[in-house]
Amino acid sequence: MILADDLGYGDLGVYNDYSLVPTPNLDNLASEGIRFTDAYCPIAVCSPTRYSLMTGTYAWRSRKKDGVMRNYEKSMMEDSQLTLPQMLKKVGYRTGGFGKWHLGTEFPTLDDEKPVGYGTFYHSQNGSNIDISGKVSDGPVDHGFQHWLGFSCASECFVFKNKEIVGALEHDFYTIEKTPGKEKLDIISMDSYLPLITDASIEFLNEAQQNKERPFFLYYAPYVPHVPLAVSESFLGSTEAGPYGDYVHELDFYIGKLLDHLDRLGLKENTIILFASDNGSAFRTSYNGMDASNAANKLPGHYVDLEGKYKAPEDLSKIKKHSPNGILRGVKRSAWEGGVRTPLIARWPGHFPEGKESNEIMSLTDIMATLAPIVGYELEKGVTPDGINNISAFLGEVKEKRSSIVLKAGNDVYALRQKEWKFIEVPRENNEPFFELYNLKNDPSENTNLANKYPDRVFAMKRDLDLILKENSTTK
Repeated sequence: MILADDLGYGDLGVYNDYSLVPTPNLDNLASEGIRFTDAYCPIAVCSPTRYSLMTGTYAWRSRKKDGVMRNYEKSMMEDSQLTLPQMLKKVGYRTGGFGKWHLGTEFPTLDDEKPVGYGTFYHSQNGSNIDISGKVSDGPVDHGFQHWLGFSCASECFVFKNKEIVGALEHDFYTIEKTPGKEKLDIISMDSYLPLITDASIEFLNEAQQNKERPFFLYYAPYVPHVPLAVSESFLGSTEAGPYGDYVHELDFYIGKLLDHLDRLGLKENTIILFASDNGSAFRTSYNGMDASNAANKLPGHYVDLEGKYKAPEDLSKIKKHSPNGILRGVKRSAWEGGVRTPLIARWPGHFPEGKESNEIMSLTDIMATLAPIVGYELEKGVTPDGINNISAFLGEVKEKRSSIVLKAGNDVYALRQKEWKFIEVPRENNEPFFELYNLKNDPSENTNLANKYPDRVFAMKRDLDLILKENSTTK
């Protein structure tokens, strides 16, 4: 399972004819498998999407109703809640995860108090009472991964291997300067983190090849192209889409390196590859010379002149511009399609069709329930309350097994997609919500709000959404 971080629907060439970012490896993956045009996260920010993927459950059913996990918080998953890696481990799989967790991890402290900065994203004294010789808990290893290398939340900075704190990210904004004994940790530059987790993933594959009698699950979760755009020197300027495009291009290169190694080990034919992003891109546009310091950049933006100074260009129409979310409206954190729709690609030679495009509605909540029968695990009823076995869609069949899906912004804005219709309810201070209604078949860019034209449909979809939010399951 490859899960990119803040990658847009329009970043990949196979999804966007006008993309300025070369993505040959992901495009090739799509040519060897099936790609979905109507797949969803289903929440427009990081932690809840990862929770949905790992549990088959909408994140708003968890204790974390809105937003993402903050520093040092306990896991979003309950102790008794079955996760995707736990399910696979139960049927004999060797499980390994590399990169970004962001679902909560508890850290040991020297004073037995909560870590300084608990519940925040930034604290100037971050790490000042962390016991780096102790073991983390309630993290990836406690929720199904036998092998882990990565961080939980980037703003904590700490990188741990299994349960041992082994390093820290050298972040432009976050810091561990106050951490006692920090000199004992490996300080990992941001631009070396992607190759680091790729090499660790390759080593995991090597070990899997040596133990062919035991199947494996590899979760590759790079921190790319999330800000800061830590493009390595060899990829800077490699695209016409500025540092954001360069970062996506670099991600594609390392995904290609990982998949090529899988193939060389002779594991391709019997391995399912799934690729998706955790939400839409935070960038509306990207271009050479862009000011990458603001992830919510809007045109007219800025570019760097020959003297290295930022200035507003006189005529942006002359600059080639890349749209990370393609023709979709909105960005990360929004309930519009640009925030919640994800490029989803699946390859299983001899099983999934090659080079096929499918418009079946898919949700990352479906992954666990879909894989269960393939690996021989019988899920008890209600374990994945919002995930269905949608294997027919992966096989290229048109059965419309998922006719609806609940979507959510990074705040309390909810949406419901039913077949080609999309309903959004936006709360307002006067307690009179604003409604939006779009026909995505005719208007994928959500340009024309049809709420006033079809009040009966608005009423019906609001009623259906309210029922789902009150009930325990969407898979009855």
